Amino acid sequence: MIPASALVAHAQEALLLTVALSLPVVGVAAIVGLFVAAFQAASQVQDATIAHLPRLVAVVGSLVVLGPWIGTQIATFATRLFLMAH
Repeated sequence: MIPASALVAHAQEALLLTVALSLPVVGVAAIVGLFVAAFQAASQVQDATIAHLPRLVAVVGSLVVLGPWIGTQIATFATRLFLMAH
């Protein structure tokens, strides 16, 4: 049986891992959104697809590039938890 304090520590570590793994993708979306907003303000084009499409492409691209690293981090965390349970 795992003590409650260890469960709380693992839950906290899982939440921090979630934030750390999602932060690069959210950062890419924010930076691309900033550039698109600046372009829209400069060109005075206010089309909704112009705002969303580049951000979507950038997020998908960053997930393709960062996907293996994210998967490795999650697998390492899960393996460590499962080995502690035995």
